[in-house]
Formats: sequence, structure tokens, C-alpha cells
Amino acid sequence: MKIARIETIPVRVPYKRIEASSLINRGGICEVLVKVTADNGLVGWGECTRAADTAGIESAVNAMVPVLAGRDPWDREAMHHDLGVYGVWAFQPMTGNFAFAGIDMALWDLCGKACGQPLYRLFGGAMREEVDYFYYMEWAEPDDIARQAADGVSKGYTAYYIKAGVDEHREEAMLEALRQTIGEQGRIRIDVNQAWSVPEAARILRRWHERFVLDFVEAPVRIDPVENMLDLRRLVEVPLCVNEGLWREADAWRLIKSRCGEYLCFSPYWVGSMGRFHALVQASHLEGWQVCKHTHGELGLAAAASQHLMLAAPNACLGHQQTAQLMEDDVLSEPVPIANAPRWGRIDGPGLGVSVDEDKVARYAEAFRKSGDFPTYAGKITRLAS
Repeated sequence: MKIARIETIPVRVPYKRIEASSLINRGGICEVLVKVTADNGLVGWGECTRAADTAGIESAVNAMVPVLAGRDPWDREAMHHDLGVYGVWAFQPMTGNFAFAGIDMALWDLCGKACGQPLYRLFGGAMREEVDYFYYMEWAEPDDIARQAADGVSKGYTAYYIKAGVDEHREEAMLEALRQTIGEQGRIRIDVNQAWSVPEAARILRRWHERFVLDFVEAPVRIDPVENMLDLRRLVEVPLCVNEGLWREADAWRLIKSRCGEYLCFSPYWVGSMGRFHALVQASHLEGWQVCKHTHGELGLAAAASQHLMLAAPNACLGHQQTAQLMEDDVLSEPVPIANAPRWGRIDGPGLGVSVDEDKVARYAEAFRKSGDFPTYAGKITRLAS
């Protein structure tokens, strides 16, 4: 089996609502889908999750094709190595990782189909029967927070995730409404996206943890230098989660060894491949970390790929990140189970185990051609300029 053709398809799929945080404000996601066809007719699908510019990721994938064409899909790590060295992508590591991650996913899908096995079995087999995902809270007034939380409770969610770092007093009111609605057993997680200084984080987290009992706080302070997180860890009792800063293999390994928190929140597209991500997850297990699967917006292909990895991870926590709950639609034939529920079980089909609806792909590719990217900063420019 050899790689016969690699195609790129940028798509634009809207959210049901605006996703807002201290960093972004956007109405949907744009991704580059990768379709790899083998010389035996098998097809593998992948998804390059969006960085700053979708067209840039598509260009990077297309630039990689000459290094990959005609090669054996099972030789993924050799291809990744050759792209870094001979394709010189080592000099643009993050763009290279985001681009190759979609190709790598499609190659895994192709190989899983070739051997008739779901991917989690190729990563050592399932460590659990199902994976648990969070309820993504919309930033809103307390009454609406209570309504959302009640919806989550009725659907059986355990973990509730809400952005912070914009307005301390409004966020405190939201957290109060959230805790009152979900009760003592619900887990509250906040994501600050590095918006606080160390003293600010220590002051706020001491009060919020005493009042609301936070399960963990993600990215409370800047990760560079790592001493910021190490200092904060000594000042507060709240478990800390690292997100930003896990950009490349070397970055992830440095932070894993630093033991600057309790949770790692990252995904294959940052380190460039599912295999390298799985290796880092195994290493983090030895260092005492829990892993929370990250997303900064994804369609069903990337969601399925990470589901396989979390099924196989020895240290997967409860309440993984997802945006399926936000999506108005997807490019798959059937909705993923976490579109409206907290848990997803084993995937029985070979490869990624999900089916792409090519009519939907064509529709959302046309939407991208007409409208381009969803800007991440919509509604923020006035504030930034003031």
C-alpha cells in the first residue's frame, strides 16, 4: 500500500453561539481536511485544526506532499522526521506540526482500515470503556449560567468548564450561580488563558477556591518562564492545569519534567502526530500528571482521533474538552456522541471509525471559499484599541 494522492479541503462550519474568552471571540471554526488515497483505493481522512490562518495551514500541507507521495502509510514517523530535516519544517515547527497532524491522522485512519482495527487498539488497547467530557459554559449573566448548568445536570455532566480572566466580579457571580446549581458533586474548572499575574492569581484563586471548590484552574498565569506556575503552585491549594506552552515535543517534555501542575491539557496537533502525543502521555503518567484532552475548536474527525487516544491513555482524567456541543453541524454522516451528552464509549469501526459526509464537506468548503476564516478577535478590536 502506497500513498497515491493527498488532497486538502478547507471548510467553514459555524457555531450555535459565539465562543468568548480573554483571548478569542468567534462564531465558528475553519479547518483543513486532508484526504489521503492509497494505490489500493483505500481512503483516510484527517483534520488540521486551525491555527492563526487556515490558508497558511493548507499551503503547508500542499508543500509537504512531494516528500510523502509514493510512500508507505505505515511509515508515519519516518515521514515526520524527513519533513523536519529535508523539508526544513524544523524551522517552522508549529505550522509544520499543525499541518502534519492532519496528514498523520489520515494515515492512521488509512492504516486502521487496512488492518480492520479501530485506532485505540493500535495504541495498546482500551484502558477504559468510555471517556468523559465537560459541559462548555457560555459566558453569561448568573440566571443564564444557572439555566445552562441545570441543562448539564439533566444530561449527566460531571465537569463544567467556564472561561475567566476578563471581569473578576462578573465571573465570581457566574461561579456562584454555577456552584449553587450543580451542587457539591459537580466539578468546576476555569480557564484563564494566562490573563493574570502571579499575585493576582494567588489573591483570586484563594478566595474562589474557598467559596466554590475549584477542580482545577487552567493557564492562570504566563507559562514562560515556567517559574510563574511553580511560584503559584506554592501559593495556592487549587490544582493547576498547563495548556499554553505545550507547543512542541521539547516544550511538552520540559513542562512534564518541571512538575509545575497536576494536569496537562494538550492534543496531537501541537506535537505534530498521534504517535508522539501518545508517547508524551505515557511519559507524563510516569511523572504523576493527569491528561485532559485539549481543543481550540474541532470537527468530528479530530474529536474521534482524540477519543481513540483517550481510550488508550493510562492517565486520562474526567471532563475532557470538546466543542461538539457548540457546533451547528459537522462534516460527518452522524453526530458524535458528545454533541449532546458527556460520555463516548469505544469506537468499533476500523481506523477513526467515523464516516465523512462528502456532500457536507462540499457545502462547508464552498462556505470557506465565499467567507474565509472566522476571525478569532471579533468584537475585541475596540477594547484592545481603547
